[in-house]
Amino acid sequence: MRKLIVGAFVSLDGVMQAPGGPEEDPTGGFRFGGWIVPYSDPVLGGAIMAQFEKPFDLLLGRRTYDIFAAHWPYQDPEDPIAKRFGAATKHVATRYPERTLPWENSRILGPDAVEGVRRMKDEDGPDLLTQGSTNLLHALLAAGLVDEMNLFVFPVVLGGGKRLFATAGAPGAWTLTGSILTDPGVVANRYVRAGEVETGSFLLPDPSEAELKRRAEWAAEG
Repeated sequence: MRKLIVGAFVSLDGVMQAPGGPEEDPTGGFRFGGWIVPYSDPVLGGAIMAQFEKPFDLLLGRRTYDIFAAHWPYQDPEDPIAKRFGAATKHVATRYPERTLPWENSRILGPDAVEGVRRMKDEDGPDLLTQGSTNLLHALLAAGLVDEMNLFVFPVVLGGGKRLFATAGAPGAWTLTGSILTDPGVVANRYVRAGEVETGSFLLPDPSEAELKRRAEWAAEG
């Protein structure tokens, strides 16, 4: 069995779009490309590199694949991330099966990316690691296929852009298993799936008349 692990840079309001530079992904008029750069430091770099210590396959949406394929193969071949990404198998979600994938070790997931990932999770092999790829990530979260999340949360609010969570995400509980705080205020959190959402109540066992009235009014409003 293979685990599916999400790696994501997110703002306080959940935006993931174009963390690395102004020209990375300006779609939708996004104005803040490169928003993680002012917060970079060695501690953050070490936390990012920790994602890539074990063998992995990359699981990428088509846009993120295009961004990576135009960048990483042209870096110093001894760059640790470029080296690991180049060696990894890249599984790409795209609606265009005739598309050519120029980056070494790249392959198309197939006509149904979610089912392709589901099959791969049942196979032997290295874990599957996502980077960016918001549309694909939304589909994987909605299908309940994500096992772990490495979220790098930056102390900035961006107001709009492509977000980590869509409204159709599958409910679930997660356990925080590790957290690192950098001097510039980035929090690197690791979460693992912990089953179903549990609920409880802090309300009094005997609701007040005002509370009963409120419930009735809200129920009538739908």
